[in-house]
Amino acid sequence: MSVSDKELGRDSTLLYILRMHFIFCLLTHFWVCFFLQSDYHFEYTDCDVLGSRWRVAVPNKPDTCTGLPDPVKGTQCTFSCSEGEFLDMRSQECQKCSGGTYSLGTGVAFDEWDSMPAGFISHGMNMNIADIYTNCSNSTWIPKGDYIASNIDECTSTLSYAVSLKKAGTVSFEYFYPDNTIFFEFYVQNDQCESTDSEGRWMRTSEKDWTPHNLKLNRGNNVLYWRTTSFALVGSAVKPVLLRNIAISGVAYTSECFHCKPGTYSAKPGSAHCTPCPADSYSNKGATVCQQCEVDKYAEAGSGSCKRRPACTTSDYFYTHTPCDSKGQTQLMYKWIEPKICSEIVEGTVDNSTGGSVKLPASGQMETCPPCNPGFSVTNTSGCEPCPHGSYSNGTACAECPVGTEPVVGFEYKWWNKMPDNMRSSVYSNSYSGLRRWEVAGEYIYTTQGDLDSDYMMLSLTVPGYRLPHSVAKDDERSELSRISFVFETQCTADCTLYFMAGYSERTNDLVEHWSGTTRKQSYSYLVKSNSTVSFTWGFQRTQAYSEVRQYSSDFAKMYTVQITNVVGGVASQCRHCALGSGSASECVPCPPAHYMVNGTGVCKSCPPNTFIRADQTVGEAACIHCGPNTHSNKAHSACVSDCRLDLQSTGGGEVLQYDFTPLANITSFQSSPRFTSKGLRYFHQFRVGLCGEEGREVAVCVDNVTESRKEVRGYACQSTVVPSEVRGQSVVSSQPFTIGDTLIGKRSSFTPWCIPLKYETTQACKKGRTTTIRLRCDPTVARKDQITLPSKCSEGTCDGCSFHFLWRSLYACPLCTESHYREIVSACIQGIQRTTYVWQQPLQCTGGVSLPAQTVSACVTLDFWLKVGVSTGTVAAILLISISCYFWKRTRKLEYKYSKLMMTAGDKECELPAADSCAIMEGEDAEDDLIYLTKKSFFTKIKSFSRERSSDGFDSVPLKSSSGLEMEMS
Repeated sequence: MSVSDKELGRDSTLLYILRMHFIFCLLTHFWVCFFLQSDYHFEYTDCDVLGSRWRVAVPNKPDTCTGLPDPVKGTQCTFSCSEGEFLDMRSQECQKCSGGTYSLGTGVAFDEWDSMPAGFISHGMNMNIADIYTNCSNSTWIPKGDYIASNIDECTSTLSYAVSLKKAGTVSFEYFYPDNTIFFEFYVQNDQCESTDSEGRWMRTSEKDWTPHNLKLNRGNNVLYWRTTSFALVGSAVKPVLLRNIAISGVAYTSECFHCKPGTYSAKPGSAHCTPCPADSYSNKGATVCQQCEVDKYAEAGSGSCKRRPACTTSDYFYTHTPCDSKGQTQLMYKWIEPKICSEIVEGTVDNSTGGSVKLPASGQMETCPPCNPGFSVTNTSGCEPCPHGSYSNGTACAECPVGTEPVVGFEYKWWNKMPDNMRSSVYSNSYSGLRRWEVAGEYIYTTQGDLDSDYMMLSLTVPGYRLPHSVAKDDERSELSRISFVFETQCTADCTLYFMAGYSERTNDLVEHWSGTTRKQSYSYLVKSNSTVSFTWGFQRTQAYSEVRQYSSDFAKMYTVQITNVVGGVASQCRHCALGSGSASECVPCPPAHYMVNGTGVCKSCPPNTFIRADQTVGEAACIHCGPNTHSNKAHSACVSDCRLDLQSTGGGEVLQYDFTPLANITSFQSSPRFTSKGLRYFHQFRVGLCGEEGREVAVCVDNVTESRKEVRGYACQSTVVPSEVRGQSVVSSQPFTIGDTLIGKRSSFTPWCIPLKYETTQACKKGRTTTIRLRCDPTVARKDQITLPSKCSEGTCDGCSFHFLWRSLYACPLCTESHYREIVSACIQGIQRTTYVWQQPLQCTGGVSLPAQTVSACVTLDFWLKVGVSTGTVAAILLISISCYFWKRTRKLEYKYSKLMMTAGDKECELPAADSCAIMEGEDAEDDLIYLTKKSFFTKIKSFSRERSSDGFDSVPLKSSSGLEMEMS
């Protein structure tokens, strides 16, 4: 090798080394720049008054990076990218999103809830100010994968997100809000902490599916709040509020694209959203295409993975009937439940025995079509069509109602060859809804298997309105506008539940009744009292526990008959007699008040006095119901009322006591003793009572103000559950109202206390209906009008949930005062004046009535005068008594003398009578007449003579009159 060749080789080696060094320097510079760039990111400053801003580099970690790029002029504040694009902060230009990602352009979206997304904050708090001990720190919103769920306890849980909008935008999301025992509100606060309109912040309950909601947002800072509070206090399971697909527009730009979540994909660059994978396919995060599942696996729509197919069982298919053909025949058809997830070739366990999966039974068996439902007739094509107005049918042919009759309009479904036009079936699942899950089966309609055992199988009946027949008089006291009755059966191996709900508005369903577990074939009736009830819904759930494995496929609910009366646009299965008006020979009119129709005729006959006509039966004498004791029928004779007054004869047949309860007639509210939930939340049972009153009286009203749709119940007595709270800007929250008395039975008395029984319609738990007894006890010490107490052994007013008892102590429960309730007190005579005062008998047991008479004043004689008269009279009487005593003493002395004289004379001559002597007193003569005083003596002289001493013989000297008329003195 020559020198030149050696030098050339040396130069080549040096050149190679230089090249490698250059490449190494380039790589080193690249990686240094890369790592330096990863230590910071770009952001825009706030916009100035000119609408300009600067792009600056912000370190990801403080004090870890130096030599940041200098700030540069940024895009205008009004700049934005289109959907499917993002803003590259390095070049400050819009770039299209790559496949497997998406962008809203001027917004952000949140559709993955495996964890709480950045920026979202959830916290629980206690809104009950009076209760400071309840711990609500764990009552937060919980991510559930495809959605986020609210709390279900009585704490208030708030989900918030703060966003700054560069221009006016919107926020949209989907929610599922099935339980009206939860407050659910959504509102936005701006920079000045001003909230959205208070009326629009309360969400409406969801009917059967996810509900979309949109709200405009103003430019600037906005804080979004989703807040829930549960008030389910009766131990029932509470269904949480679910949120998903939250999207916010107006952020002006997004600096990155979002990856498609598992189960979705975007095939093309620049996508504004991701598309869910179809059934039996799956995708991972950021996928551009969905992968097909293997043959022995399946996947639901929008799934991120595939599952192994189970062996098919008899619970994986159902049977139904085809529409009737022209020959009146129908085919029995067997169908797999869609979407089909089982495999017919997989080995498994079937009916508790080892073996292969079952096959779908052969279809096509011909059967005779059932008859049409009452009110419908068979067409030429063996179909069913409704009879025209004024006619009726038993399911075969229509016939005109005879003269003097009217059709009984409504709907009665008892043959299920096809789904009625005003009924529809659906299923609600956490993932999706809309599939049909109630199938017709000839004599009944039943539930088929859902995708999950926790799915709700929904069956809805829509009603356009109600109208009373022409023969029924309209009256405000009549509570029954229509009646729906159905016969059903459930069979369960788990905790299945059948719900019956009434729709009071287009999107509001209130639970009426529910049945848990297996229930035998039975009927249930519900009274419709308002035209606002527009739909009825039955929901069947096999279990509340969520599981992806079907364990209770054999559980079912069957509906045999459904009947509803007085429906606008309904059909008639029969005609009934009616009274005819005077103007037209065929026009039906109601019977006059207090009259019933004789069965089989159109003749109206008067009811006995003090009766009312049954709303559900106006034919026959049994339609007349006697009013209870101490009540009377109203003018329309449709109900019994009380005038709040009562006359009663007291015990022992004494006077008649009159009572006036008018002061107690106004609506009175009272509460039970406080109760507490497991979290320590305090609540009460509130009762409202309207005791008595004539027509047009105020009735007791209990409300449900938890949701935006306000529900009310009315009657003589009702109950609701109230919670003291500051939620929704009101002092109390009222929920779960129901009536405990809407019919006045009567007023009875055991003298102490009064008894006023009320009655309400029957329920599942109360086969004989709810009854309420209000006892009024006279207590003059209680002037309040709401002193009502509950039984000590039943602090909720009832021990069985059916019989309620209340004791009302009040002054106004006492009889009216009469004259026998007071007495008079007469004062002494003072200076010739005497006062009479009237006072009540104590203890006072009356109120109102007669008033105490005013004090009376009368003239009288004083005691001094009568004392003087008495002394004078006594003195005169004493003198007179002494005089009389002296007189008789003197006369006695004379008689003694005469007697002694006679004895002396008789002693001289025995057996001879004394001779007559002139000084003797002849028979019939008065001694006073024989005394002749020759000289007149004074009174004192005479007195003195009486005291003359006797002679020695023991006799007093007595003047005698001789025969010559001269006075002599014998001694």
